[in-house]
Amino acid sequence: MTPSPVDRQIENQVIEALIKFGLILVLLIWCFQIVRPFFIPVLWGAILAVALYPLHLGLSARLGGKPKWSATLITLVALAILLVPTYIVASAMISGATDVAQQVEAEAFVVPPPNKQVQEWPVIGERAYEAWQQASANLERFLTTHAESLKQHLTSVLQTFGGVLSTVAMFTFSILISGVFLATGPACGKGVQLLMDRLTGHQGSPLPTLAAKTVRSVAQGVLGVAFIQAMAAGIGMALMGVPFTGLWTLLILILAIAQLPPILVLAPVIAYVFSVSSGMPAILFTVWSILVSASDGLLKPLLLGKGLKVPTLVILLGAIGGMMLSGIIGLFVGAVVLALGYTLLEAWLTGEGLQAESDESTPPASQESAND
Repeated sequence: MTPSPVDRQIENQVIEALIKFGLILVLLIWCFQIVRPFFIPVLWGAILAVALYPLHLGLSARLGGKPKWSATLITLVALAILLVPTYIVASAMISGATDVAQQVEAEAFVVPPPNKQVQEWPVIGERAYEAWQQASANLERFLTTHAESLKQHLTSVLQTFGGVLSTVAMFTFSILISGVFLATGPACGKGVQLLMDRLTGHQGSPLPTLAAKTVRSVAQGVLGVAFIQAMAAGIGMALMGVPFTGLWTLLILILAIAQLPPILVLAPVIAYVFSVSSGMPAILFTVWSILVSASDGLLKPLLLGKGLKVPTLVILLGAIGGMMLSGIIGLFVGAVVLALGYTLLEAWLTGEGLQAESDESTPPASQESAND
């Protein structure tokens, strides 16, 4: 049967629509492939900018309404906080490794004998004492006997060091991007607001404001608590004279951000403290370490989800689940996604829509940015 002109017209329209859709899809995929290498640094830059934006507004006002000066100053301070300790630690490690290598080559490197109390360390005490004793008695023989094992450990350390430097480079780029976002806050906020209005079909959608508040809440509740725990643990270790206190403090900070208990680092430190000290100081340090490790149970409910209508449990589940799915960046992305999903589900169930929340005293992202 010969198709009618109407059928042919519909068929041509369908084919034309499919061709247009295919070309648009190809263009979108192509664009995504181009920007994909920059996706994670840009996402981190956006998270940093959102978390630091209240500070940027206050500093800009103090500088006489100069947002670019404020963004530049915040960026330089953030870069200094990241790069100066990295340079100090890297220089110390390279210098120390060079000195050890020169002393070993000149046969002038001497390993002091271990303390008897090393044997009392939990789990690894006997093996650590035996290996330490062998290295002290005959270092050359020890290095020859354990050459393969030492090579593997050294390779692992170098790979870790390279990974750390790569991460530092990525965060340096992200900080620079966050500075650009801070300096162009009103334009960025307006763009995000227009996108959310288009997607939700509501003018003045509260979703950008909710996302910004969630990022700041996670920064306070997760990063803030991690920083408090790391500093408290570092003060305790410094008072007890623990070697490499800065390194242990950094490890505790990383563990706390990853939602792991600081006691994983503090436990061997406690064993060391008991091996070199005894009595009340060691007991007090142990109690202090336990309190530091358990403090997140008290601090997170106070800081996480503060100022949000979304329940704290939703934010916490989003942060932890996001971290398990996507690493550290998932702390923020997971919390934002789950908070937005909870808000959309609540609006659908109640039938009130999203427009009902747009009359809150807190302005949407574009209006908040316009205050700059």
